[in-house]
Amino acid sequence: MEMNQYMSMFIDESNDHLQALNENMLRLEQQPEDIGIVQVIFRSAHTLKGMSATMGFEDLASLTHEMENVLDLVRNEKLSMNGHIFDTLFKCLDALEAMVQDIVGGGTGKGEVGELVERLKGIVKGDTGAAAPASGTSASAQAAAALPASLVLDQYQLSVLAQSIEGGHSAYFIEVKVREDCLLKAARAYMVFDVLERNGEVVKSYPSVQEIEQEQFDRSFSVYYITQTQEQTLQEQLSKVSEIEAVTLNLVDKASLQEMENNLRAPGKSDAAQEAAAAAAPAQTAAPQAAPAPDKSAARPAAPAASSGSAAPRTIRVDIERLDTLMNLFSEMLIDRVRLEQLAFEIRRNDLTETVEHMARVSADLQNIVLKLRMVPVESVFNRFPRMVRDLAKSLDKKVDLVVVGAETELDRTVIDEIGDPLVHLIRNSVDHGVESISDRLAQGKPETGTVVLRAFHSGNHVFIEIEDDGKGINRPKVLETAIKRGVVTPEEAKALSDDETNMLLFAAGFSTADKVSDISGRGVGLDVVKSKITSLGGNVSVTSSLGKGTKFSIQLPLTLSIIAAMLIKQGSEKYAFPLSSIVETGSIKRSDIRSLHGSSMIDYRQSIIPVISLSQLIDSPDYRDDDESETEMLVVRKGDKLAAILVDEFIGQSEIVLKPLGKYLAGVKGVVSGATILGDGQVALIVDPNSIIK
Repeated sequence: MEMNQYMSMFIDESNDHLQALNENMLRLEQQPEDIGIVQVIFRSAHTLKGMSATMGFEDLASLTHEMENVLDLVRNEKLSMNGHIFDTLFKCLDALEAMVQDIVGGGTGKGEVGELVERLKGIVKGDTGAAAPASGTSASAQAAAALPASLVLDQYQLSVLAQSIEGGHSAYFIEVKVREDCLLKAARAYMVFDVLERNGEVVKSYPSVQEIEQEQFDRSFSVYYITQTQEQTLQEQLSKVSEIEAVTLNLVDKASLQEMENNLRAPGKSDAAQEAAAAAAPAQTAAPQAAPAPDKSAARPAAPAASSGSAAPRTIRVDIERLDTLMNLFSEMLIDRVRLEQLAFEIRRNDLTETVEHMARVSADLQNIVLKLRMVPVESVFNRFPRMVRDLAKSLDKKVDLVVVGAETELDRTVIDEIGDPLVHLIRNSVDHGVESISDRLAQGKPETGTVVLRAFHSGNHVFIEIEDDGKGINRPKVLETAIKRGVVTPEEAKALSDDETNMLLFAAGFSTADKVSDISGRGVGLDVVKSKITSLGGNVSVTSSLGKGTKFSIQLPLTLSIIAAMLIKQGSEKYAFPLSSIVETGSIKRSDIRSLHGSSMIDYRQSIIPVISLSQLIDSPDYRDDDESETEMLVVRKGDKLAAILVDEFIGQSEIVLKPLGKYLAGVKGVVSGATILGDGQVALIVDPNSIIK
C-alpha cells in the first residue's frame, strides 16, 4: 500500500475518532459518573494516539497521550470530572481537529500544544480547579493577520465574513482612536457605532460593547465590520464624529481570512512531547480494530472505529469524485436510453423492442443503485451541532438543549456538502437571539433551559430541515420599523405585508433587528447569505414565528440534484417538464368552470377552492394561449399543504429526466424555471419548479 493510501486511511479514521470523542464527551458531561463512557473515550484517544505516532505526527500523539493519563485516572476512579477538566479536554479536541485539518490541507500536522499538555499534566498532579485561560488568546492567534489577540475571530465569525464577501459585501478591520483630551469617550464611541450600524453590521468588537459603554477602554477600539458602503464614504462619515483623532480601515479579503482560519486551526509549531512514538500501535492497519464501541448510542453507524463484531468490514470508502464521474456517465446513458426507446417505438421491430425494454429495466435498477451510492445521512452534518450549541450556550450563560430528530434522513452528497454553513448561521441565531436568558425565561414562566429542535424529514422529492426554538419569537413591528428605516420597504408596502412576508424581511441583505452591536451577530447577519446559498441548491427557506413562543426556520431541499421522474407537457411548439413528486392529479378543465374571486382565478376542486395559474402567461408562450380554448388540460400541484391548478396545452407522458443547470448567464432570468433537460429526440425541455409558482 502506498504512503498516500495510508494517509487517506489515517485521515478518515482520525475524523471518525474525533467525532466519537466529541459525542461521548458531551454524553459524559451529562452523566459524569458513568465510567462506561469514560472507557469508550479512553479507547478512542488511545487508538488515535497510536495512529498518530505510527504516521509520525508527534504533536497529535503527545496531546492524546496526556489526555489518556487524565482519562486513566478518571476511569480508575482516582479523579472526578469537573468543569475545568471538561473545558480542558474540549480544548484538546479542538486542537486535535485543527491539526488533522492541517494534515488534510497538506500541512505537517504541527500544533502549539505545549500549553494544553502542561494543563493536562497539572490535572494529573492535582490541579483540577484552576481557571481556564480566556479563549482566543494563544500566541499564534495573536499573530493571525497581525491583529490583536483579543480580537481573534472564532470559526462562525470567520464564516460570516467569508460568506458576506462572496455575497458582494466588503469586510473591514476598523481601528478608531479618540483624542487624548476627549471628555466623553463612551459617547463618541456610541456615535461611531451608530454610523456603523446605519451602514452595515459589526461582527466583533474589542473591547466588548459593554466595556466600551462603561468607558473601560483607553483611547482606541477595534471592530470587524461588513458593509456595502464605499470605503471613502464610510471613512468620511466616521471622521465627522467629534473628538475622533484617527480612523483606519483595513480591507479584509479571502486570502487573509484563510490565513486567519489556518492559524486558528493549527496554531504554530512546538517541539513538546517526545514520547509519542514509544506508545505507538505496531501497525496502521491494526488501528481501526483497536477501539471497539460497545455502547451503540455512542457509536456512529458504519464507522470502522465503532465495529464491535469479529466479521470483516462490509463497507469501503470511495472518493466522491469517482461517484460524480459515475453519475455523469449514467446521466448520458439515460439520455441515450430514452432516445432508443423512442426509435424502437417508431421502427416497431419485436426483437429491438424487447432488447430496449430489457435495457430499460436494467438501467432503472442501476439508476437506483447509483443514486443511493450518493445519498448520505444528514447526521454527517448534524453531529457537529451539539458541541457548537454547548459551547455557545456556555459563553452566553444560557441553558440550551439541542434536540436532533431525523438524523438518519438521507440527502445527495452534493447538497450535504453545501448545507452545513447555512445551518450553522440559523442554529447560532436561535441560540443567541431566539432563546432568552435564564432570568428572562423564569420571569415569563418558562423553564430555565431553552430548547432548539433540529429536525429533518422527507416529503415527496424533497427533504425538509427545520430549526425551531422556544424563545421570544420575532418582534414584527420592530422588523417593519427597521425595514422602513433601512429602505427595504416603503411605509405603504409595509402596511400590506402579511405576517409571513414580514418575517421574510429578515433575509434582506444586511438586515438586523439587534438593539445594539454585540460580539455575536444579530438576526440578519448572514441570513441573506443563507437564503442565496439554499436557493442556489434549488431549495427555499421560510420562517414562521409566534411572539413569546418561538421561531421556526424551514429549509426545503431537493432530494437529489441529478435525476428525477417528471411529467412532460407541450405548450404550443415548446416542451416543459414538471417534477412528478409535486403533481397531485392531472385532468381537463372547462373555461366556464373557472371563477374570478377578488381578481384571482379559482376553481372548485374536491370540495375546496384552489387558485388557477396559466402556464402560457407565466412563461409568455409564443404560440399558445389557453384563454382562446373552451377546454384545456390541467395539472394540480402541491407545495406543502397548498394546492394550485396549472393550465397546460397537452400532456406528452412521464419520463426519467436528467437535470442540467441553465448556466450562470441565465441565472438572473430563471423565474419559474429551475433547469433544463435533454429529451430522447435531442430537444431541450425546460424544467418548471412548482414551488416557485405557488406563493
